[in-house]
Amino acid sequence: MSSEQVQVGNLSSAGLGSRYFNQELSWLAFNQRVLAEARNPDNPVLEQLRFLSISGSNLDEFLMVRFAGLVGQVKRRIEEISIDGLNPTQQLAAIHDAVLALDHDQQECWRQLRLKLAETGITIVDGESLSPTQREGLRNYVMAHILPVITPQAIDPAHPFPFIANQGIGLMFALQRVADQSPIMEMVLIPPALPRFVRLAGEAACYVSIEDLIRSSADLLFPGFDVLGHGLFGCCAIAIWKWRKTPKIWSGTSAPQSSGGGAGRWWCCKCRAISILRSKPCSAPSLRSNMR
Repeated sequence: MSSEQVQVGNLSSAGLGSRYFNQELSWLAFNQRVLAEARNPDNPVLEQLRFLSISGSNLDEFLMVRFAGLVGQVKRRIEEISIDGLNPTQQLAAIHDAVLALDHDQQECWRQLRLKLAETGITIVDGESLSPTQREGLRNYVMAHILPVITPQAIDPAHPFPFIANQGIGLMFALQRVADQSPIMEMVLIPPALPRFVRLAGEAACYVSIEDLIRSSADLLFPGFDVLGHGLFGCCAIAIWKWRKTPKIWSGTSAPQSSGGGAGRWWCCKCRAISILRSKPCSAPSLRSNMR
C-alpha cells in the first residue's frame, strides 16, 4: 500500500474516490441547488431574492464552521485522508475553486434580479445616478441618522488596527489633506443597526444601499480632505473551536477604487481566507442581499 493510501474497513483510499462524494463539496453543490431556485423563473421575483439571500447566508455559515475545521487540520499538519480519498489540503484547494464559482454565480444572479425588480417597480440606484433633489434629501437623512452613529478611524502605524466584528462591513477611504497634500487612510465601520438599504422619498419603491449613501456623503465625513479612492470590505470569522480559545479573524480590505460597485458588492474576506492557504490573490466580491 502506498503512503497516500489509508485503510477504511476492508477498503483502501485508492478505491474510495469513485464511490463517495466529498462531504464539503457536496454541501457546496447543495447550496448551488438553493441558488438555482433564485434563478427559477417560476418563482415570484421576491421569492427568488429570498433564495439568493439564503444561499449567501449558507455560504457564510459554511466558511465559519466547516471550512474552519479544515483550516485547523491544515494548521496542525493533519494529513488524514477522508473516505472520499482527499486530505485536508486537497479539500481546501477544491473548496477554493468551488466557492469562487458559487460567489460568481451569486453575483450574476443578483444582477439579473435587479433587472427583474426594476420591471416590477422596485429599483436600486447608486449614489452617482441620484437627481439633485434626491441627493439633497439623502444628505439630510445622512446628517440626521447616519453621521451620529459612525466614526471614521485612521489607519496608520500610530493607531492600533480597529476591531472588526464578525460579518461586519465597512468602507476604506484614501484621502488627501487639502492644506498640505498629505495622504491619510480612514476606515468607516457600518453599524449593523443601520438599514442595509434606504428608501428614497416619494411613491416609487426606489432604494440606495447604505454604502453608496455613505460614499456619496464623504465630504460631510471628511471636511478639508479630497477623496482619492474608496473601497468596500467585509469580514468573516472562522472559529476553530477545538484547539483555539478565541475565533481567528481573517480580514482584509479591498483596494481603493474611484467608483463603487452596485448594491450588495463587498470585499470577500472569506474567499481571501481560502486564497491565503494557496497563496493566491482573491478580489471576488460577495453578496449580502438582506433588504430591509
